[in-house]
Amino acid sequence: MNERLRELLAQMAALDDELRTTLQEHEQQVAYKIHGKRVEFEASVQAAHRRLRTSFIYWVFKDRPLNLLTGPVIYSMIVPLLLLDLCVTLYQRICFPVYRIARVPRGAYFVYDRRQLGYLNFIERFHCVYCSYANGLLAYATEIVARTEQYFCPIKHARKVLGRHARYEHFLAFGDAVDYPARLEAFRRAMEARPQGVSDAPVSK
Repeated sequence: MNERLRELLAQMAALDDELRTTLQEHEQQVAYKIHGKRVEFEASVQAAHRRLRTSFIYWVFKDRPLNLLTGPVIYSMIVPLLLLDLCVTLYQRICFPVYRIARVPRGAYFVYDRRQLGYLNFIERFHCVYCSYANGLLAYATEIVARTEQYFCPIKHARKVLGRHARYEHFLAFGDAVDYPARLEAFRRAMEARPQGVSDAPVSK
């Protein structure tokens, strides 16, 4: 990878860190503290949240009642989601030790703190839990597949790909065959040494 691409990747990483810091500073303007998995708001904020809560009756009959008709469809997706969860979890537990790839930490991808928001009624909180599970599962599965791709085929595509995982930018250029076996082995060793984040993918030369 040439020096200009290295610089751009470094700038992207720096901007990402700056964005995260700025967002955290903005979120801290809303008075809450995190204690383990519990989020606690100041008493005045909790009272305001309760006043803003939409009643169940109003929510059902006034706020897009047609959404109720799609309820069975959207919640039936729990079946393939649970199957995916089971399959990818068993896959990494069985295969990753063989490949010597560090397992993806499940708990880092499943967060259910939105159910603690007082301005949501019980149906809205239930929706949030379901969405958190579905999106967390897809992110969890994506990282498992991304590590597998890094192990077996860390090569970029010739065509632009939408929705690329974070590891993809560090993969080898399409058609770059120089010293491929040694570079592939470097990608594999990197996952053993630093399993967290995308920094464990060596930058190609």
